[in-house]
Amino acid sequence: MSEHVDVLIIGAGISGIGAAHHLKEAFPQRDFLILENRERVGGTWDLFKYPGIRSDSDMLTLGFRFRPWTDEKIIADGADIRQYVEDTAKDGGYFDRIRFGHKVISAEWSTEDNQWTVHAEHAGKPVTFTAQFVHSATGYYRYDEGFTPEFAGIKDFKGQVIHPQFWPEDLDYTGKKVVIIGSGATAITIVPSMADKAEHVTMLQRSPTYVMSLPQKDPVAPYLSKVIGENVSYKLSRWRNVLMSILIYQYSQRAPKSARKLIRNFNTKWLPEGYDVDTHFNPRYNPWDQRMCLVPNGDLFRSIRQGKASIVTDHIDSFTEKGIKLKSGEELEADIVVTATGLNLLPLGGMELSVDGERVDLSKSFAYKAMMLSGLPNMVFTVGYTNASWTLKADLVSDYFIRLVKHMDANGYGKFEPVQNDPSVTPVPLLDFAAGYVQRAIDVFPKAGSKAPWKLGASYLHDVATLRRSKIDDGIMRFSKAPARNKAAAAS
Repeated sequence: MSEHVDVLIIGAGISGIGAAHHLKEAFPQRDFLILENRERVGGTWDLFKYPGIRSDSDMLTLGFRFRPWTDEKIIADGADIRQYVEDTAKDGGYFDRIRFGHKVISAEWSTEDNQWTVHAEHAGKPVTFTAQFVHSATGYYRYDEGFTPEFAGIKDFKGQVIHPQFWPEDLDYTGKKVVIIGSGATAITIVPSMADKAEHVTMLQRSPTYVMSLPQKDPVAPYLSKVIGENVSYKLSRWRNVLMSILIYQYSQRAPKSARKLIRNFNTKWLPEGYDVDTHFNPRYNPWDQRMCLVPNGDLFRSIRQGKASIVTDHIDSFTEKGIKLKSGEELEADIVVTATGLNLLPLGGMELSVDGERVDLSKSFAYKAMMLSGLPNMVFTVGYTNASWTLKADLVSDYFIRLVKHMDANGYGKFEPVQNDPSVTPVPLLDFAAGYVQRAIDVFPKAGSKAPWKLGASYLHDVATLRRSKIDDGIMRFSKAPARNKAAAAS
């Protein structure tokens, strides 16, 4: 037996709960379910439990457009973000529509039946759902494994080795020597969070990352809220931060030398006098070629100034019994080594897809407007921005999907499908980002194209115009009526 709904949302993280809200607001008469592999809502914010886990974007833009973020912290703790997502789900009445502990394995489209059949596992048993539309809100992280390079001699190390994705809740690092391998957002978050209890924390990096301090609290929003009300203040502050992030990104891309110099000057002011900024905070790449790391109130720099933390820029030769031997010959002693070495990516949550019995090779698919795939009918997916808040794109995906379904309803269509048959369109990476975790997985992801609508949007403002205002029936999106027997079944 299968349970049938109009829309099946996969994932109860920030994307899935946002999609549920937009769907319910636009189509209160339509049935939908959310399948969630975990036992709680929150997605990424329920998975990661390492010390200091927090947003890497401000919450005025990472928060939902329809639900003001009211906490005074705009760089928020992971637990608070998860609670915000859960409160949104509870207030929206979505808990009755979430099926927890359901891992999606595969999905099959049938043209004859004009629907998807989705196979999942729950409590070790197979379960099946059918739906006219599927919305994949799984993000692109692989939840069951992180990325750890092969380190020579790691079995000789007598201490603990921990990956942040699987942080032990009972870990006691009080008075311990800690080495954190990595220089991305995870490492930069963990360093100051562990520094207060540990004897000393060393961040070991092969190469630096751009780091900028940001006030943890918005100095203007609370006053605006008192004067013009919470909802209006939230909208204005959200747009202010959107425009500011676009300005910073464009400045970094168009004037990289000037941006690099400005960031270096800010870092120098935060760090101790005479600190070797050019070795430890001067990346090989230009600003925003990879995601910039934000530190609230300069907490990383404060830990370095106070002598609780330090940065070593070198390459690992091998692990030893007592720690890590570097290529330079130096040995870092450690009781605990944290491998903040990255994530593994997984498109569409790893589910296998087929259309009319033919398996779909995602790597050969083209992404239409970065939210649908050529050859996949009645399916959308959410992948957020790499240079801005994830939720900004998630909201726009829902906006477009709603416009699309309304167009279908108005014209009696039962199926949509983006078709890429233009030989002049050449493939380009869907995730146009130089970060290592992206480059390791880029070959298994769908492709973007060299021109619209297969080309990635240039910015949030571009996508606002494209996804909220562009023509739905553009000649590339193909529509068809539902089979007569499918209509009769639906009517009964």
